[in-house]
Amino acid sequence: MKKLVAAVLLVAALAAPTALAGTGQRPVAASPNIVEQAVALNTAGPYAGTFDTLICLVSNNEAVLNTLSQKGQYTVFAPTDAAFSAIGITGANCAGLAPAVTPVLLYHVAHGRRDAATVVSSTRIRMLNKQFATISASGGRYYVNDAAIVATDVFASNGVIHAIDRVLLPS
Repeated sequence: MKKLVAAVLLVAALAAPTALAGTGQRPVAASPNIVEQAVALNTAGPYAGTFDTLICLVSNNEAVLNTLSQKGQYTVFAPTDAAFSAIGITGANCAGLAPAVTPVLLYHVAHGRRDAATVVSSTRIRMLNKQFATISASGGRYYVNDAAIVATDVFASNGVIHAIDRVLLPS
């Protein structure tokens, strides 16, 4: 069932940017772009089924989906399903909430391709919502605001994904 859901989301992710041809949007990034890479990460391996909620939110939010599918370079701090569940967003309600959480989703994305070494050598990063996220270290772990970075350097043609254990909430 998860593979079917992932396949449907991937088709939606690939179809939406194509439909924007001629609208002034940037061209679609080469494969695998961030959206495709997130779906692949969620489909198989140690993180299978860990990002269903994030994928649901992004695929149901045209603005964020288009940004993460286009050419350019982005760094995504991807909250896990458990992180979204802690603030009341689940697979059952994510599609309906997707348009309303655009500011939250944009607070998880920064311009530029920042690998783990670049992230942890920073003290703060400006996110797409124009606010800054603070980078810190404690007890051998690295944090974005109060979210621990739990996986790093999942590269895509248009950026990189780092997984975090909490949802970043803009002020």
